[in-house]
Amino acid sequence: MSKKRTIKGRKRRKSREKQIYYGMALLAALFVVIGLTSAIRGGTDDVREAGKVIQDASEGNLKKEEEKEEEEKEEEEKEEEEKAKSREKAAKNPDIRVLVMTNRFKGTVHPEVKLFSETGMTVTYDGGEKQYKKGKTLKLKPDHKWLKKGTVRVKAADGKVAIKSLNRGDGTPSYDGVIELRSTAEGIVIINELPVEDYLCGVVPSEMPSSYELEALKAQAVCARSYAYRQMEEYGYPEYEAHVNDSTDYQVYNNSGQAESSSRAVAETAGQTVMYKGKIATTYYYSTSSGKTTTMEAWGTKPSETNGYLHAAEVKGEDGDYEKELPWYRWKVSVTVDVLSDLIGLNTGKDVGKLESIEITKRGPGDVALEMKAVGDQGSVTVKTENKIRKALGGSEYKIKRQDGSETEGRDLLPSAFFTIEKKGGKFVIKGGGFGHGIGMSQTGANEMAKQGKDYKEILTLFYKDISVE
Repeated sequence: MSKKRTIKGRKRRKSREKQIYYGMALLAALFVVIGLTSAIRGGTDDVREAGKVIQDASEGNLKKEEEKEEEEKEEEEKEEEEKAKSREKAAKNPDIRVLVMTNRFKGTVHPEVKLFSETGMTVTYDGGEKQYKKGKTLKLKPDHKWLKKGTVRVKAADGKVAIKSLNRGDGTPSYDGVIELRSTAEGIVIINELPVEDYLCGVVPSEMPSSYELEALKAQAVCARSYAYRQMEEYGYPEYEAHVNDSTDYQVYNNSGQAESSSRAVAETAGQTVMYKGKIATTYYYSTSSGKTTTMEAWGTKPSETNGYLHAAEVKGEDGDYEKELPWYRWKVSVTVDVLSDLIGLNTGKDVGKLESIEITKRGPGDVALEMKAVGDQGSVTVKTENKIRKALGGSEYKIKRQDGSETEGRDLLPSAFFTIEKKGGKFVIKGGGFGHGIGMSQTGANEMAKQGKDYKEILTLFYKDISVE
């Protein structure tokens, strides 16, 4: 029982005691008066009748007081029950704080913020609150008087708040929960605070096409939730009390509009995470496999008891590799010696001159490249880990030809580190497979598995070893 309820109970008892005391005093006084009158008149029946009336009145008052007390007690219990339910719901669906980056995810600070809601908005700031009517836009710059006082929080009357000053893949993005604004010396920082399940409804369609099979989307939802919970253990941006940002640094959020299929996947797996040895696993994922996945060794981390679930899996079924018919399953690059020499120098920061050879000197699980040595006529450079190797060979100066014959421009990173490289005349030929880092779940692999009747738990247990979904 709370201290507050105990104090209320004491007050009620004291009130009843006073009523009884005053009632008895009144009764005694009336008995004296009536007794004297009765003595004169000889009417003892009147005394008894008057006493009965007073007694009935006193008992009636006490009964009403007890009924009132019972009603108040029931209201208090109902209030406590509602609070308990609210706390339980918050525990199952805690808030995540997401730093919203600028256009094209280039930075963290905005020069100006424009907010809008079709239902109206409530704006709270230090020392005040203001209501914005339907259709009215709130415009804030870093020197706004509200921001000078501290944090500004904006919430829609119902539904979402749109950030009109921001552009995403689907145009102007809208956000559930609260939009929090903080002024810095460089501009305004935007933080979106919302329940994690609502957050996931913005992550899943941004990380996986909503047209994918439902079971693949459910596997993605569980992965995204597991990853989010791990990130919520501490702030990625402690200065803003934000757990993550909305880019590929963590998980892409709200770049694509919410879809019925992906939201259904989130709802049907609500609260479920990937567990490994009693703890939530950090569930990495990527686009397409080469038929195999790899381990944390690709990032220079040794296998351990904590990351053992990230194993080298064969992404295949009875009919062979699940992704064997997909464009990115195999790809090829032909790039001239001169161009690749320039790229190696630019991307590694070391000019080795004209390239004479490039060799993969160390491979890891799944045949991923872990170490590469490039030798030129002016020196050599050794590059380690899959990401840095892909970066060293990345560039837009060449084209990538996929196995279906389609071509695409080169990128900052080579499609994957599952490749071979050899020099042929005046060119280097790179033959590879897959798209992404190769650790954890292949998203297209998950979709192909779902097409063949695998459910989301079967998908997850292929890509993550010795795990359970809870």
